[in-house]
Amino acid sequence: MSPQQSAHPSRWQNWQRSLYRFRQSGLSIAGLCIVLVLLVIAVAGTWIVPFPDHITGGINTAARFKPPSSLNWFGTNELGQDVFTLVMAGARVSLIAGFGVVMIAALLGGLIGALAGYAGGWIDDVLMRLTDLMLTLPSLILAMAIAAALGAGLDNMVFAISMSWWPGFARLVRGEVIAKKEDLFVQAARALGASNSRILFRHVLPNVMSPIIIKMSLDMGFAILAVAALGFIGIGVKPPTPEWGSLLSLARGYLPDYWWTAIFPGLAIFFAVLGFNLLGDGLRDLFDPKARR
Repeated sequence: MSPQQSAHPSRWQNWQRSLYRFRQSGLSIAGLCIVLVLLVIAVAGTWIVPFPDHITGGINTAARFKPPSSLNWFGTNELGQDVFTLVMAGARVSLIAGFGVVMIAALLGGLIGALAGYAGGWIDDVLMRLTDLMLTLPSLILAMAIAAALGAGLDNMVFAISMSWWPGFARLVRGEVIAKKEDLFVQAARALGASNSRILFRHVLPNVMSPIIIKMSLDMGFAILAVAALGFIGIGVKPPTPEWGSLLSLARGYLPDYWWTAIFPGLAIFFAVLGFNLLGDGLRDLFDPKARR
């Protein structure tokens, strides 16, 4: 059997062992289930909610502040809107915003970190000093400043948070690229006459995707939390578009008498952050050989 033929069964066995370890972790499975439920709600939530007109701003003042019941599972708010409907619809906005933040930050930070790590020299110095400068600024305060300057809206909020999020990806990718660029497969590609761009994007970056995927999964929960924070202080998504942070902001004035208007959006944020963190821990054990026990 040739080395190439023997490598495939070995790689498949490694994946089987990794998946077995993932299945043995109850917390990882719980995180995966929570994330899958959130994704289903985000995709189909607006079609299965009991009061779809409330998503677009419909009100029913005769049903103001009704407690949880069989008709309104999470009760109603100050406008008579069904809180369960708003929380379900808010899942789509929060997940799309969180995913957008993580993707933009990973692409921008990954590109900067890859160029710095592969090129070295003055390019590395300039890009990393810029990254260090961004890291000295509190990320949430910076996101608030950018969002306030750009104005309210989902796109502006995602852009603002991602501009404060990319330095972490840049430092991670830079370290991984520095570790990989001297490996034998890179030296072989260079000896065969491959260009620097081909080596970087076809050989180095595909081999550092595992830690990037792990960080994206772990950061997803915190990105959702940052989106909710901007919505809570009023510079994120504006009503009537339902978003978990803005729902909390509107409900805070009615605590503790009408507790259900705040507790259920808060629980949605909690379970979203918990699910992505647990899934990220499981993916770390799945992809990172150093973390496998």
